Amino acid sequence: MVQTCQDCVMSNPPPLPTKDRLIRAAAELFRSRGYNGVGVSEVLSRAKAPKGSLYHHFPNGKSDLALAASTWASDGMLRLIAASFEPAECFDDGVVTLCHKLAKFFDSKDMWGGCPITSTLFEGPATEDFRAHARYLVDGWIAEVEHHARRLGVPANQAAATAEHLYMLVQGGWQLAKARQQSDVLRHLPAQLNTDRRQ
Repeated sequence: MVQTCQDCVMSNPPPLPTKDRLIRAAAELFRSRGYNGVGVSEVLSRAKAPKGSLYHHFPNGKSDLALAASTWASDGMLRLIAASFEPAECFDDGVVTLCHKLAKFFDSKDMWGGCPITSTLFEGPATEDFRAHARYLVDGWIAEVEHHARRLGVPANQAAATAEHLYMLVQGGWQLAKARQQSDVLRHLPAQLNTDRRQ
């Protein structure tokens, strides 16, 4: 049977542009080893990118790349939140789905890896650009959860606090899961959120 051109394209997708390869390589390296634990040469090697390409796409070098990598990782988290809550019939169902998806991600990656935002921006240069960008991205996650909380019936005067609480539980839960090397810590977070909300 002759393979069609479309089949060829599907089985052999074109390589990503150099800029995208640099961003993805940096996001993964920063997540697993932190901003200060990664050198430019390692990013170039992981991305299979020529030496001059980093400064061509990111004039300020590693710091510009860190901002782009954290934004790319954050966009992935926003998609994960949306995929968890959009089909949910209630907020609690969305929380369960989100925590199970995070546990699956934990199992599929290096368990010692951190949050892509905190590992990149909070450990990077203590500049206002980094602080502002971290605040912007984290607030974006919380706002996305708050939107779904309101949509799924959480009272308006509780939605923001509930979203912030979930963010704090997930961050703490990820650290505890790393320490214990057990993704079930993340799967048990919904019960903790429900217990705290009833108090």
